[in-house]
Amino acid sequence: MSGTVITYGTFDMFHIGHLNLLRRLAALGDRLIVAVSTDEFNHGKGKRTLIPFEQRAEIVRSIRYVDEVIPETRWEQKLDDVQQYGIKTFAIGEDWAGQFDFLLPYCEVVYLPRTEGVSTTDLKRSLNRFSSVSRDDLLHAFDVLDALRKDFG
Repeated sequence: MSGTVITYGTFDMFHIGHLNLLRRLAALGDRLIVAVSTDEFNHGKGKRTLIPFEQRAEIVRSIRYVDEVIPETRWEQKLDDVQQYGIKTFAIGEDWAGQFDFLLPYCEVVYLPRTEGVSTTDLKRSLNRFSSVSRDDLLHAFDVLDALRKDFG
């Protein structure tokens, strides 16, 4: 395929699923633009990020599959971006299936499957579970692991 591809996302806690998505998106065209959601926009969506916008944008900008990073500041900007950047393909994860079909008169709309077994939501849940374990419980667990290592070493 040829032409410019655009996608949107928060890209908090960058992980292999993000990398897989960007790689697949880049293969859909000649140029990939990634709109990274600003902290203010995420706040308006009721979303909290761990990594500030400037750092998330820099991480995404540093990925070799990405040609340009722009800020996502509002829901309505998608049509404006498609027209402004001459987008041929709008692509996003399949969990948004059907939500952006209003762009079909202006460009191709593609919903890609997510990488199984990894998501930012799952990572945040794991982090919350991990951080809820007391320091004493963690130290005890390390003591048990150390004893097992010595016994079965």
